Amino acid sequence: MYVIGSDRLSSELHEINEYANSNYTNLELDYKFNDKNDPNRYYQRSDHYNFAERGIPAIFYFNGTHADYHKASDTADKIDAAAAAKRAQLAFYTAWDIANRARRLVADRK
Repeated sequence: MYVIGSDRLSSELHEINEYANSNYTNLELDYKFNDKNDPNRYYQRSDHYNFAERGIPAIFYFNGTHADYHKASDTADKIDAAAAAKRAQLAFYTAWDIANRARRLVADRK
């Protein structure tokens, strides 16, 4: 799974996500699309970017593209439900950690 944006605004967010993954889901995380020079510009093109523009750290979890990506032929039968559930667990454990901290997540990067 590709992780985009976890370290763009907050060093803590990246660490929290890594901790959640290593302790609960053990997914193979790939950061290649997180590169600021990525020609796809997924960070800027995703829905979470509205948060980032306002200084709110956000992660974009992305499973990548395929031949039917964003086409009418991209039907529900192509979803890997087990993989999607595992990704949702990572998002949950990361969010749970953030929500249960005594203080707000630090935004220490611009």
